[in-house]
Amino acid sequence: MQLIPIGDAEKPRNQFPPVYVGDTLIPEADIAREMQHHPAEEAVDAWHQAAKSLVIRELLLQQAKQLGLDTIEDEEDRIAGVLEQELDVPDLTDQDCERFYAANPGRFRSPTIMAVSHVLLAAAPDDVQERIRQEEVGRQLLSALLDGRSRFADLAKQYSACESRHQGGSLGQISRGQTVEEFERPVMSLHEGLHPELIESRYGWHIIRVDQRIDGEQLPYEHVKPQIRQYLNESVTRRAFRQYLQVLAAETCVEGVDMELPDSPLMQ
Repeated sequence: MQLIPIGDAEKPRNQFPPVYVGDTLIPEADIAREMQHHPAEEAVDAWHQAAKSLVIRELLLQQAKQLGLDTIEDEEDRIAGVLEQELDVPDLTDQDCERFYAANPGRFRSPTIMAVSHVLLAAAPDDVQERIRQEEVGRQLLSALLDGRSRFADLAKQYSACESRHQGGSLGQISRGQTVEEFERPVMSLHEGLHPELIESRYGWHIIRVDQRIDGEQLPYEHVKPQIRQYLNESVTRRAFRQYLQVLAAETCVEGVDMELPDSPLMQ
């Protein structure tokens, strides 16, 4: 049998182009190590995010040298010095904050609080037959509640797969963010009383009764002004940082990676 020499053919070839910041090559090994900080469903996405992060860092370090800040020993302090000198962040006015408050009233409300009881008719998400069966059981139980033939607490104790059955089905007080999204979305829109329809979640089917609803109220501007100012400051700083980096990338000539940057910077 004749052996076919393969030489370097078995060596893995990098599927990504070399990345340069000016004349400085970003080593493949550095990008590979950085990828662990940028999890993504596809390796190519993780690679691009890691490469961008290292390019941003190199751009700022090179700019630090241009500004005479390379005598600072710590790299993070060098980068901070660059941003302190170079980043042009517009000053916010009280009028900016007031306009944002007026344009986004729904963002500044106290949370709606609800006291909710339920009967959970459990079925696994992938068990189609059991879901069909439990839906039919739920419709029968709901009908008995609506026409007064049964009591909610009795049905919860007998049928519910939730530990709340020991409290007559009561989940206590809930607000947004405390339950799974597919349950929360419809429940938080309900009024007080027994809901005449079943609600489906990953856990199965729910019979819902709203025992109390306390709607959130609009928070006064003075109460949320510090929060608005902080949010807007962060927003304009991100925008200024992104624009500054794009100018640096164009001036320095970055190769091998797309430097289109989202509103949120890759490097804090």
